[in-house]
Amino acid sequence: MKYVTIICLFFQVLSLTAFGQAYKYHTVAPEENVYRIAQKYGISEEAIYTLNPDARNGVNVGSKLVIPIQDKTTSTSQTTISLPQAVSFIDHKVQKQENLYRLSKQYNISEEDIKRYNKQLYSKELQLGETIKIPVFAIKEAAPLRPVAANQPEPARTTSPARQESSTREHIILPKETKYGIARKYGMTVKELESLNPTVEVLQPGIMLKVGTNVLNEPVILTDNDFQFYEVQPQETMFGLTRRFQIDQDSLMALNPALKDGLKYGMVLKVPTKDSSGRELEDVEMLVAETSEVKSMDLSENLKDFSTKNLVLMLPYNLSKIRNDSVSNSVKVLQDDRVMRISLDFHNGVIMAIERAKELGISTNIKVFDTQQQASRVISIIQSNNFDNVDAVIGPLLQATSEEAASRLLREKIPVISPISNRELKAIPNLYQARPSDEMLRDAMIEYLRKNAQGKNVVIVADAASTGTKTRLMNALPNARTVNPGANNVAESTLAAALVKGRENWVILESESMGLLSSATSALNRLARNNNITLFTTNKNNSFENDVVSNDHLGRLKFHFPSEYKEFDETVKDDFIEAYKAKYEVIPNKYTVRGYDLTLDILLRLASMGSLEKSVEANVLTEYVENKFLYRPNPNGGFYNDAVYIMHYNDDLTLSVAK
Repeated sequence: MKYVTIICLFFQVLSLTAFGQAYKYHTVAPEENVYRIAQKYGISEEAIYTLNPDARNGVNVGSKLVIPIQDKTTSTSQTTISLPQAVSFIDHKVQKQENLYRLSKQYNISEEDIKRYNKQLYSKELQLGETIKIPVFAIKEAAPLRPVAANQPEPARTTSPARQESSTREHIILPKETKYGIARKYGMTVKELESLNPTVEVLQPGIMLKVGTNVLNEPVILTDNDFQFYEVQPQETMFGLTRRFQIDQDSLMALNPALKDGLKYGMVLKVPTKDSSGRELEDVEMLVAETSEVKSMDLSENLKDFSTKNLVLMLPYNLSKIRNDSVSNSVKVLQDDRVMRISLDFHNGVIMAIERAKELGISTNIKVFDTQQQASRVISIIQSNNFDNVDAVIGPLLQATSEEAASRLLREKIPVISPISNRELKAIPNLYQARPSDEMLRDAMIEYLRKNAQGKNVVIVADAASTGTKTRLMNALPNARTVNPGANNVAESTLAAALVKGRENWVILESESMGLLSSATSALNRLARNNNITLFTTNKNNSFENDVVSNDHLGRLKFHFPSEYKEFDETVKDDFIEAYKAKYEVIPNKYTVRGYDLTLDILLRLASMGSLEKSVEANVLTEYVENKFLYRPNPNGGFYNDAVYIMHYNDDLTLSVAK
């Protein structure tokens, strides 16, 4: 194998010479520095730094440098190659997003012709704003056409290799470069890089590789130990990667701009090697593994601390909008102000939970504040009141006010629980996101499909706006068929062609277009008469709730979707539901139930484990009327609820949790 590598290197060097550029090793002698070495070879210091980045910090006696050697004479082997000579030149200033491939197409010349008259391009990339010389060659007179006799076959047409060559370019390996770094720079997978260079088994500085033409403007060498390159594996998701590498999604995308087009199998990503606390990720993974066993518990049977709990409830009641002297005004405000209605419903659930906790022996002091949907009001409340003995703050409802409250109470280490925001919150150490984000719901649905789709005929129907989700689904379900619908509809014949009779057909529908959802569900409902069809989505958005989408169709299609809550079963007796109906003569809505479930969970966690953070460390999963809670630590601080339901419609339009 050693000799194969040497032979490969020999032929690579010959290839470099044929292209007008050669490289050699230089062993640093005593009293030599980069300036003297550059003078010796008649090149710039920057040319040495480009191939030897570490040389910027100085060179040591005996170390080896890769040196580009400019051709001054033509070798014997080259004299047989007659290259066309330019008759004039065009000065071209490099614009944004231009590369050699685009310039070669623009000026109808080869990339090699451009390099031949711009020697610096053998060792570095095009620079934005750089002016290069574009050669202009003499136009050869076309050969006269010869008539072809009747019935005489045309001369065989040879396929020009130019098209194949134009899709690749050359890269000279620098010291410390890896296949991962090179593949990342040129927008390739490692497998693609290896297939283009089958003879190069070990990377050596100075060897030339064939690479793609989609060049990223970034280095291919990691200059510190805080980051590493990682190749995306089959079925991995963005959510899974953020947890694996203890990094939030925005930071991962900032490190890897290509992720804006979706996560793809084989992508090479730049990822951290340490978490926010400076721990090596291997140690973090080991720690997570040790505590990964989830414990489903009824905390009411494990109560230990019966001291009075002190809660603060911050909600946007917007009471300033209501005039005490006008009942009609109050009714109108309630009708028009959805946030006020949610706050009052949630408040009723909180009070019911406190009453239930009292029955279990847990007393509660609660202070209630109106945040008025304003971060400034939150600041004023915290500054004007004593929070020293507060065990937890429930609310505010909205993202900005929740984050403001957590930031203001961070020094006191008071937990702030955001009850209903589905947006990904800032990483604040004392902030708990009690509702799973939309991204968590999507990831849970994709994982459910991945685990349960074996043996099914999976069909993905996704519009152009859902391309990112479609890519993730295809990564998780590589054998799935795809249907590309129109902007607002999909033909029944198109769907029928993707189905398989005699097998379970799992159709995943991704869109927010009411027209597309209506046409797709109607067509699938008709096709279900002769086919076994189950419908899924990773995002049950508001368009599914529109009247144009038939609930009867969704019921017949056993529609599956992810959800942060389950609707309580009215056929099963529940103490909370019965008590609420007796008190208010109505069935509680989801916000009232959430207020009850969330508040009772907080009180029981405090009474059984002493603090919310200790309950997180214990990996406790709790479940109540409609909601369940499994808090996990965020990579950069704070906690999120990782408990998600996969729900499905029944024929009678009731809902059940999927098995």
